[in-house]
Amino acid sequence: MIDAVVFDLDGLLIDSEQVWDAAREELAKERGGRWHPQAQRDMMGMSSPEWSRYMHDVIGVPDPPDQINAEVVSRVERIYREHLPVIPGAQDAVRRLAQRWPLGLASSSNRELIDLALELMGIAGCFQATVSSEEVARGKPAADVYLEAARRLQVDPSRVAAIEDSQNGIRAAKAAGMRVIAIPNKHFPPDAVALAQADVVLDSLAELTAEAVEPR
Repeated sequence: MIDAVVFDLDGLLIDSEQVWDAAREELAKERGGRWHPQAQRDMMGMSSPEWSRYMHDVIGVPDPPDQINAEVVSRVERIYREHLPVIPGAQDAVRRLAQRWPLGLASSSNRELIDLALELMGIAGCFQATVSSEEVARGKPAADVYLEAARRLQVDPSRVAAIEDSQNGIRAAKAAGMRVIAIPNKHFPPDAVALAQADVVLDSLAELTAEAVEPR
């Protein structure tokens, strides 16, 4: 039995992975870093302390990690305020499931970007708990952010359905013991091994119904 649903954010509700990719690559090139094609996939799901250290240690951006984090977040926030890349059907899917279950959100985004995105989408009030991976010890694929979302919702993780799009997100939700519904990211699709861990695979948010979450 499902008692709550927890959504991911980036790549699921907003088409933001390319925004993060562009902001990080731009900063890396400006600062003389060594950007490589696998960098964005490597950083997907990482918490802000983790990816900013990656930018410093692996990409070679000379600034301290906290400055890297602040600069990238500032650039992403500016883009969001100009045009938030909402994935079609995102608000409808959230409101549809909110009619039946309490909702949480477990995101790798920074707190200020989570709050901004949900406010701009007009769905902040649909969520009873939102968690940023910067608020827990480890980012995805560790289970921490999903376990914390379940704790704040006061629901056992085994009775939570997680909605995910990414490889590390699927692994994180599965590690938390949740029922995993995958809607694969079109730009950075999860590999077959990760996708096989999902309990349900959908093509789009339009297919995310109560029956998909908990078949009768």
